[in-house]
Amino acid sequence: MRRNAVRLLMAVLFAQVGCLAGPGTIAHAAVPDSPAVTYTNPIAEQRADPHIFKHTDGYYYFTATVPAYDRIVLRRATTIQGLKTAPETTIWTKHASGVMGANIWAPEIHYIDGKWYVYFAAGSTTDKWAIRMYVLEGTGANPLTAAWAEKGQIRTTWESFSLDATTFVVGGVRYLSWAQRNPAEDNNTSLFIAKMANPWTITGTAAEISQPTLSWETIGFKVNEGPAVIQRGGKVFMTYSASATDANYCLGMLTASATADLTNPASWAKGSQPVFKSSDATSQYGPGHNSFTVSEDGKSDILVYHDRSYKDITGDPLNDPNRRTRVQKVYWKADGTPDFGIPVADGVTPQRFSSYNFADRFVRHFDYRARIDANVSPLADSQFRVVTGLTGSGTVSLESANFPGYYLRSNASFEVRLEKNDGTAGFASAATFHRRAGLSDSAGVSYESYASAGRYLRHYTYLLYVQTPSTATDRADATFYGQ
Repeated sequence: MRRNAVRLLMAVLFAQVGCLAGPGTIAHAAVPDSPAVTYTNPIAEQRADPHIFKHTDGYYYFTATVPAYDRIVLRRATTIQGLKTAPETTIWTKHASGVMGANIWAPEIHYIDGKWYVYFAAGSTTDKWAIRMYVLEGTGANPLTAAWAEKGQIRTTWESFSLDATTFVVGGVRYLSWAQRNPAEDNNTSLFIAKMANPWTITGTAAEISQPTLSWETIGFKVNEGPAVIQRGGKVFMTYSASATDANYCLGMLTASATADLTNPASWAKGSQPVFKSSDATSQYGPGHNSFTVSEDGKSDILVYHDRSYKDITGDPLNDPNRRTRVQKVYWKADGTPDFGIPVADGVTPQRFSSYNFADRFVRHFDYRARIDANVSPLADSQFRVVTGLTGSGTVSLESANFPGYYLRSNASFEVRLEKNDGTAGFASAATFHRRAGLSDSAGVSYESYASAGRYLRHYTYLLYVQTPSTATDRADATFYGQ
């Protein structure tokens, strides 16, 4: 025990030397593999169940449920933000009678073996709740102008309520996952998975991998639906939506090894808590039915989802048209699992700032004191929106992601704290910075105080101050990487 204690003390002292040392060789991190990306939410008003697919032609393709539940629409743009203003094309309209004649829901677009495929759910004109899964096949380079053909219904174990088909490949094998009512269960929908014989046909026995049993999965309705898959580090992560489509709607997650038999329910482990849920702090409610895409540079994973900007809904939430499409960056924990944080406030999305000389430590607030820490939880404590400076254009201010209206600012002792904007000129001045190229690495960023020229935001013994850098160590402590 004594030996372990001595080792721990030496490790702590060694780390502190990195903060306190004078000129000399400064250990520092490489430029992050996943640099900061920012978007401005929402991406699309009145568009639910969003799916964004980045194709090899350089375009993002976007489809979603429209409030009229009567058609399938597509947009494309070379950037995610560009989807907001991209023209929208209707590629298919519901049937006038019979099947595929009502409740056109949750389209997804995929490119498989040289053709486009859209998976969607639809009811019938004789029973709008006779929801089943269907597939369209598109021929042509651009799906907005492709020739579309109906490939028919995806047949499963039962002829029962089924929806939210998604397809993905793991280990060279293509799978379909979806939500369906199991007639033997007292719930609305469970999650299923099967291998595929072709893009519109499953093969083998469908496996049920999750049913709604936890308290947060059964509010209003007993629901597991909207599966979406992201892979990393030999793991398969399947997010899904749970509960009614109001403010209780949220995301859960299943995890499996990429080398496991994914059609074996025992291969999947379910998290005990939601991984993404409503936030009163940011006024975002009912986040769910997500998909995943990647940033324009291909270096960041992006969560795509819908929510509402208000909590209270009159009547059936399905009749409320105001679910809207939003995006934000996915971060990855040290253990290799995704961290979605909270649904961020409308407007520009936040970013994180890692230390130049302590790669695993991020700027964060803790009890309103600014510092750098590793393994920050909750994630949002280390997320800040870089907004127009409170003193005006040409400057920036750093606003907390989970405390909107609170900013990093220096006090009379030059300590940096997170405080609520009181509207005074003094606060604005102390919470405003000039964004500079990193003092130790121009690929990074340094923040010079607006109120005290020559003083920079820097860490010292892991706490943040606004100080004048005079040594190589000072400059390293004042350099950060956006992530």
